[in-house]
Amino acid sequence: MTRGGSGRPSRSQIGLAAFFTGAGILHFVRPKPYEAIVPPYVPAKRAMVYVSGAAEIAGGLAVLSPPLRPYARWWLIALLAAVYPANVHMALHPEDVKGLRVPRALLWIRLPFQGLCAWWVARATRSHAK
Repeated sequence: MTRGGSGRPSRSQIGLAAFFTGAGILHFVRPKPYEAIVPPYVPAKRAMVYVSGAAEIAGGLAVLSPPLRPYARWWLIALLAAVYPANVHMALHPEDVKGLRVPRALLWIRLPFQGLCAWWVARATRSHAK
């Protein structure tokens, strides 16, 4: 069997799965820091944290399954797009995030990394990914 498109997951796919699954689990283990990031215009903060955490876990685990991998690609890219406005809001209004102790510059630097993460998702979940 070949790695990546079928058979055993590649190292990149395992790393991607661990990244999203681990982040998703943290949404349930430590929801308060994630709630603080949810913009004020979004209702039901705790529920949104749990929904996004479950979405990260589902997408991360789907990366490990060759038949589900194409769906994981679009699921995780859509998830990254869905949470991006919250990260922009945090960069624009860090005073809205209770307990935030991150320099403002890092909040702005973080934004392009979501694009790199989407690129990682797209690349790692291709049918011929290595």
